[in-house]
Amino acid sequence: MTGKMMSSGIRDDWAPHAFPADPVAAKRLQDWLLAADRQGIDAVGLDFSGADLSGGEFNESWFTDAKLANVNLARTDFYRADLQGADLSGADLTSASLVRATLDDAVLQGTILDAADFVKASLYGVNASGASFRGARLMGASFLEVNLCGADLTDAVVQENSFQVKVDDRTILRGFSGSLFGPVEYLGQEGVREIGGDDLENWINGRGGNVTVIPRKLKSGS
Repeated sequence: MTGKMMSSGIRDDWAPHAFPADPVAAKRLQDWLLAADRQGIDAVGLDFSGADLSGGEFNESWFTDAKLANVNLARTDFYRADLQGADLSGADLTSASLVRATLDDAVLQGTILDAADFVKASLYGVNASGASFRGARLMGASFLEVNLCGADLTDAVVQENSFQVKVDDRTILRGFSGSLFGPVEYLGQEGVREIGGDDLENWINGRGGNVTVIPRKLKSGS
């Protein structure tokens, strides 16, 4: 049976498969679930270790600096949520919606983000080394100063993305397609070098991708 939808668009029949071990976080979550007019949850700085929040809807919620490492967040909805500085290392966000979410300074090290939706999301200063973005929709998202060393971008899709990221030979780009702005920083055996323009396009496509690198317009007077 399909559950009712509250005025905020949140399902009223959803409950965590497991509550966080931390009593403060558990009570905050419980109080939020029982609220008559449920809006986004204020989970700033809370520790959700041990929780299973899969399938939850956290639209316009605040998880700033929250601890979500290794938490099951598969199929969650974080539309316009604030996840700045959140520790999501090792978490499972398979098929999660992060549309227009803010993930600046978040930790996504080893995070599973397969088939996640990042449309119009903001990622600045993010450590996503070793993360899996297989089949993720990254269209229009800002990836600025993001560490993608060892990340898996198999079949991920971009569209006019700002993509100033750090990559290395372990970064997997098979089926990575669409259009983006560079440049990227490549960490090789000889140190760090910047790759942009046609060189970046050839570098990605030579590793199984199919992208177009959009040239940046010169400023007037340049």
